[in-house]
Amino acid sequence: MPQTIHRGIKAMVDEANAEIETISADDAIKIVHNGDVVIVDIRDPREIERDGKIPGAFSCTRGMLEFWIDPQSPYAKPIFQEDKKFIFHCAGGLRSALAAKTAQDMGLRPVAHIGGGFAAWRDAGGPVEKWEPKKKG
Repeated sequence: MPQTIHRGIKAMVDEANAEIETISADDAIKIVHNGDVVIVDIRDPREIERDGKIPGAFSCTRGMLEFWIDPQSPYAKPIFQEDKKFIFHCAGGLRSALAAKTAQDMGLRPVAHIGGGFAAWRDAGGPVEKWEPKKKG
């Protein structure tokens, strides 16, 4: 018997966008160097290697987000305990909307995401740097 999905990704993203702050790529470019802002890149490392990254962005794959935010988790990252504004981005703005909502639901504040994601950042002329994974050995 086939699965019946009752709440699809469109509804989930629409709900997230209704509850979180979305900032434009232009606005993100203007505030990226503020000392009180952390850009959080939730893309997969293969995407970052292929397309580059926002200079200074903190990389956190979507799959580890909750574990890295929760200070009680053995995987907690100190950056998420800082008094900063966390601006999430993915490739196109869908995953980052869900990530920002999850972070906000967990109590992380303030949070936002970049509408249109990394593609919008790049298209708006935001700086991009090449990234290569660490060599093993």
